[in-house]
Amino acid sequence: MKTVNWGIVGCGDVCERKSGPPMYKTAHSALVAVMRRDAEKAADFARRHNVAKSYTDAAALIADPEVDIVYIATPPGTHRELTIQALEAGKPVYVEKPMAMTGAECRAMNDAAAKAGQKLFVAYYRRALPYFLKVKELLDGGSVGKPLTAEVRLFRPESPGDRDAANLPWRLRREVGGEGYFYDLAPHTLDILDFLLGEISDARGNKANRGGFYDVADTVTASFRFRSGVLGTGAWCFVAPPSAAEDTVVITGRRGSVRFSTFAFTPVELVTAQGVERFEIAPPEHIQGPLIETIVRELRGEGVCPSTGISAARTSRVMDEIMKE
Repeated sequence: MKTVNWGIVGCGDVCERKSGPPMYKTAHSALVAVMRRDAEKAADFARRHNVAKSYTDAAALIADPEVDIVYIATPPGTHRELTIQALEAGKPVYVEKPMAMTGAECRAMNDAAAKAGQKLFVAYYRRALPYFLKVKELLDGGSVGKPLTAEVRLFRPESPGDRDAANLPWRLRREVGGEGYFYDLAPHTLDILDFLLGEISDARGNKANRGGFYDVADTVTASFRFRSGVLGTGAWCFVAPPSAAEDTVVITGRRGSVRFSTFAFTPVELVTAQGVERFEIAPPEHIQGPLIETIVRELRGEGVCPSTGISAARTSRVMDEIMKE
């Protein structure tokens, strides 16, 4: 296709800066339609981003003949249904992360893509960011030697809204967002580890609610093994004191280690016998832009997107294993 025309289902906050603008700023790409159940908010988004059409019904946007690819930017509880609907309508899909609520839902989505002969991409956009590509370059280039272990720590304090039981954000409502902030944030780290070190073959975990502010888990620990033999551990806590806040991933190899963050974009730190080397790499203005560019290139037959339904389903399977009772 000459120009890739996007339609967004669920033009909320994530689309304002992270994902919406790259759809009309990327070469050979255009944003032609948006949808939100609130007609006024949908029209306002369309006006501010110079989009010609706004809808309140997802099916109507999906059926729009001008829309080449559908971006599903709704909460995870709706991903399976909307993705399959778009695929069956003959449209490729770009769906937000996590791909779905469970690994089984992901498999159904991949089956639908295969049956429809359509492409399915998932918004694990770190796979295309220069920051994480630098980490991959260091690992693939042998800077730390043979990888041995991967250690993940993400500790954050609760927000004031997390304490308001009557008005919890959707991420803390199990039927809409899954198992809380772990489901929202941990997939980014687990997916980038899949990208850096290969598939995680098995995982196990423990979960608890230690803060008592809501029903879903606020503290999770895990151990996992990669097919390559690398062993991993992880700890996530979303009710930690501010003094304990942390966002680190450390991959240790036979010759050294590389330390980086999933969200904070702290300098990538390579530690070897030769000393410490730091690489400061800021994220782009629109953080999904580089991945969206790979999608446009693939749909135009010029490249390959590194984040697909197949790779994302692996991350959801690992999440299932960690959260299994």
